[in-house]
Amino acid sequence: MTDLLLTVSPSHHFTLMKTHLHFQKYGTGPRVVLAFHGYGQGEGHWRTFVQALGPGVTVYAFDLFYHGRSKLTKADAPLTKKRLAELLGEFLRAQTIEKFSLLAFSMGAKFALTLAEQVPEQVEQIWLIAPDGLQRQFWYALATYPPWMRGVLGRAVLRPQRILRFLDTLHQRRLLDANLIRFAQWQLDSREKRLRVYRSWTGFRRLTFDLSKLAATLNRQPTPVTFFLGRHDRVIPHAGLQGFIASLRAAHTVLLEAGHAGLIYDVAAYLRRHPELRLA
Repeated sequence: MTDLLLTVSPSHHFTLMKTHLHFQKYGTGPRVVLAFHGYGQGEGHWRTFVQALGPGVTVYAFDLFYHGRSKLTKADAPLTKKRLAELLGEFLRAQTIEKFSLLAFSMGAKFALTLAEQVPEQVEQIWLIAPDGLQRQFWYALATYPPWMRGVLGRAVLRPQRILRFLDTLHQRRLLDANLIRFAQWQLDSREKRLRVYRSWTGFRRLTFDLSKLAATLNRQPTPVTFFLGRHDRVIPHAGLQGFIASLRAAHTVLLEAGHAGLIYDVAAYLRRHPELRLA
């Protein structure tokens, strides 16, 4: 399926109580997919990926808050799962969507799993690419606990030298993988990026899950969940997800020879080689 055959509708905003959720609609197929991108990306990162899903889908790709054109009413107030579920629930009603699948990369998994937790009876299938939110990550721990660290990161938005020296110290003492150091340095190399890091880490800190309860919810139907993981991913190590995956009745794992940043493109290439795994 070439790019010329992909039907792309004009971009849209869904607004509820001054919160704006920007999304793009791709395709016209009968199966609905809600897609949530990763950190530092936007809804446009799904454009090429959508073609690998086959012609039978309609994908609603969202800009996460602090990314693209989605805007929270209070940018500095933490987003709660209750508020996110209300917003996405109203979106589904406005679009008259009753059944849907979920697709998420990295940080976007927090959004997808919140919806799966709240309305599991409406979810047909879940695809998670290096999902965040299912294991405690060093960076989220650093940003949200202890509370004084949020102030350190807030000051680092304007003056990043101290936190960069701290990262160098961790690296020199071999307390942190070199790939993670480079990943962090890339995230902190401009004021715009530092502000997005700070707001994302602190703004999404309440999107957490009781894994045993989440597994019980997903096992009730059971809901098919496919995990696409990178063998060389140091940001979301696949080993840390094995316990949760093992607790699911309908889980399937695809382990690719890849790292984190480009994993979404590796998955798209994999699906082109394995069309039998498409959603439609």
